[in-house]
Amino acid sequence: MVVPIFTHLDCLRHDPGSSHPETPARLEVLLDRARAQSGVKLVEASAASREALLPVHPDSYLRTLESMSARGGGVLFLDTVLNGASWKAALGATGAVLAAVDHAHEGLGHAFAAVRPPGHHALAGKGMGFCLVNNVVVAARHAQRAGRARVLIIDWDVHHGNGTQALMETDPSLRYVSLHQHPWYPGTGMADERGAGNVFNVPRGPGRSASLYVADLWTAIVAATTDWNPDMVLVSAGFDAMTGDPLGGFTLEPSHYADLTLRLRERCPRAPIVGLLEGGYTPSRVAEGALAHIGALA
Repeated sequence: MVVPIFTHLDCLRHDPGSSHPETPARLEVLLDRARAQSGVKLVEASAASREALLPVHPDSYLRTLESMSARGGGVLFLDTVLNGASWKAALGATGAVLAAVDHAHEGLGHAFAAVRPPGHHALAGKGMGFCLVNNVVVAARHAQRAGRARVLIIDWDVHHGNGTQALMETDPSLRYVSLHQHPWYPGTGMADERGAGNVFNVPRGPGRSASLYVADLWTAIVAATTDWNPDMVLVSAGFDAMTGDPLGGFTLEPSHYADLTLRLRERCPRAPIVGLLEGGYTPSRVAEGALAHIGALA
C-alpha cells in the first residue's frame, strides 16, 4: 500500500527566526527524503479556510493570528513567533490535515500530514510552545463530522500536549494517550489528570531505556482501547523523544515508532490511522522517525 504524505508549501514559509529551534528545515528534509522513498507519495493539499478552524478555535483568536501575520509577524507568546507567512502556513497545514483525514475516512488507507507549525500545545484561544493551531483536535472534530464518532489520539511527542488535553478532556467521545517527559515543558500531564476518564497520561523521567518508554506507552494504549473501539486513530507524531534531540531527554529510535505503529494496526484493525507531524528538532532525525512511522503504515 502506498501511503500519501499530505503537505502544503506554505508550511515551509513559516519562519520564527534563525535562532529558533522550530525551523523550516524540519519539514524540508522530511519532504526531500520522502521523494526518494518507495511506498509513499507526496500530495499537495489545498489550503483550508478560516471556517475549518472554527469548531476548535474562536474567530477572535484566528483574526489575531491573521492580523499579526499580515503586519509581518511578531511574538504571540514567549517562544511562539509568527512571520508574514505564518497565517497562510496555518491554513495550509489545516488543509493537509483535513485531506489526510478525508483519505483515511473514505477507506483509501492510512495517511500522514507533514505540516508545521506543530499544534498540540495550542489552546482554544492561545498559541504557545511553537504552536498556533491545534492540528490534531481540528482533525478529530473533522473526522467526527464525517461520521467517525470515536477518535483515539496518541501523542508520543516528548512534551505533553496540554492544548490537546484541554480541548478534549470533557468529551468522552475522544480519548487521549500521551507519553511525555516529566518534569519538562509545559509542566502538565500528570497521571492523575484523567479528564472524563478519557485521558491516559504517561509522564516519565529522561534517560531511561527505550524499551521502558515503549512498554509504558503501550500499556496505556491497551487501557484506553479496552472495551472502547476507536473509529479513527490520530497520532500526534513528534520525534523529539528520539535519542539526542536538543529539546528532550528520551531514548527512542526510528524502529520504536515503526514497532508502535504496527502494534496499533493490529490493536485497532478497523480504525484508519492518520499521523500528524508535531515536534522534533534535529531535521535528519525527524525524517528518519517520520519515515519509519509512515513505512509501518504501508
